[in-house]
Amino acid sequence: MKSCLVVDDSTIVRRIARHIVEALDFRVEEAADGQEALAACRARMPDAILLDWNMPVMDGMEFLLQLRQLRGGDRPKVIFCSTENDTDHIAKAIRAGANEYIMKPFDSEIIRSKFAQLGLIA
Repeated sequence: MKSCLVVDDSTIVRRIARHIVEALDFRVEEAADGQEALAACRARMPDAILLDWNMPVMDGMEFLLQLRQLRGGDRPKVIFCSTENDTDHIAKAIRAGANEYIMKPFDSEIIRSKFAQLGLIA
């Protein structure tokens, strides 16, 4: 079974994302900030990461930069999920190593579509 790490400081967003991703037959772990997410990745590298940008302790961008330096950190497909929708933010995320970018609020069809584009699901 493939795995997905949902990283967001909002409990509600994590709960919604968990429900959507579990319906795609993924095992889901959660982290409330980038620091928790790095610890989770060091313990077990996921196949996919849904990543918020603005979080306390360590934001999504700092997490992504550190993730990509970890052994095996090049493997997860990272999808930024953010309210930051200007082209500068999107370009910065892609340059830092994000594979895709979606806007909040998202729904199951958007997540399914991005997972399919990235080859995570058929």
